Amino acid sequence: MTLVVILTVRCEALDAFRAYERKAAAVMARYGGAIERTVVTAPDGAGLTLKEIHLVTFPDEQAFSAYRGDAGLGEVAHLRDASVVHTEILRGEEGPHYHLAPV
Repeated sequence: MTLVVILTVRCEALDAFRAYERKAAAVMARYGGAIERTVVTAPDGAGLTLKEIHLVTFPDEQAFSAYRGDAGLGEVAHLRDASVVHTEILRGEEGPHYHLAPV
């Protein structure tokens, strides 16, 4: 299972967000999940928020559900609440590997 997670983050709370994500990554690992890659955008025009995009994988939907219900995430939910303005989760599947395609 592959997820693209687009998080809108308050710039002033970036340290809290990163602390939350480190804990979330550790919890994910217990269920076979991983943040495979992150991309960070420049702050918006007012410098208030930025977007951080995560490519996340889990073995299956059950592992993802177990991760989301883990008590460890609840322990640091205040960090997420203080830093994340909006979250969009897109579910997908592995796509083609264009760098391997003959030209």
